[in-house]
This record gives sequence, structure tokens and C-alpha cells, in this order.
Amino acid sequence: MKERINNQIRAAELRVIGSTGENLGVFPTKEALEMAYRENLDLIEIAPLAVPPIAKIMEFGKYQYEQAKKFKKAKANAKVTETKSIQIKIGTGDHDLELKAKAASNWLKEGHRIKVELFLAGRAKYMKEDFLKERLDRVLKLITENFKIAEPYKKIPKGAMVALERDNKKQE
Repeated sequence: MKERINNQIRAAELRVIGSTGENLGVFPTKEALEMAYRENLDLIEIAPLAVPPIAKIMEFGKYQYEQAKKFKKAKANAKVTETKSIQIKIGTGDHDLELKAKAASNWLKEGHRIKVELFLAGRAKYMKEDFLKERLDRVLKLITENFKIAEPYKKIPKGAMVALERDNKKQE
């Protein structure tokens, strides 16, 4: 959303914040503009949805610089999480399940979300639900990292799935 400055501001009244950061009070827009012009600065509408809208008296270039700096800092602190996927079949052997569970544990440690999919082919799609859940639970029991179930067991076109996330509460 683009900020409105000086004559672009449409509100009748504004809560004005001075150039040093103090709250000056509520003024008609025209009077607030005159205050900004007296200081050779701009009037910038920083919170248009507030009642009344909030405007700050400061240099517009400086305001843009500060906003860009805030955005950059927030972007640097943002943590990227991926959804990793593990596919198993009904007949997947124990050793293969252990390998997949080990990979899942490492991904959980890194903070990723994991989707464990039970891939069903042909007649296997019509097997009993509790049997399919038990097959998915075989993998979940082998995962060493603490996790919580983000999306419970559900049927999908390929078969069945469950989504996991790292559980930070159990580590304390």
C-alpha cells in the first residue's frame, strides 16, 4: 500500500505526530499541512485505517529509507520452512522404513514440515482404514525427533497421508 503525502491525504482530521516523535494531537488536515510546511518537512499518512488516521511530520525520503530498512530486517529474520515428503507403500520393508524415518527426523530437527504418504495401488485403495493407519504408524514410531501431527490421517487420491511438524514443547 502506497503512503499518501501532503496534498494526497483525503481525511478531514488527522492525529499528528511531530518531527521529534511526540503526539501533537488531532488537527484538521489543512492545519497539519501548514505545520509540516513551517518545518520544511512532509506530512505522511502512516496509519490510514486508524480513527482518526495517523500522520507524521518528517522528510519523505527518510521515511522511505526507514521502511525499506525495516522490511529488509524482517525478511532476514524470516525462517523458510519447506514441506518435505516421504512416500511409503504397504509392503515397504522395515529397513527402508528406518531410513525414511531417519531422514524425517533430520528434517524435523531443521524445522521442516513433513508429509508422510502411504501410496496405494490397485486393490490396496479399498483396504480397511485401520489397517492403513497402522501402516502409517509404523513409520511414525521410528521417528526419533519430537513431533506433533499438523494434519491428521486422511485419505487422498493416491492413498493416505499424515502431516507432521516439530514439537518444541516436548523438548523442554
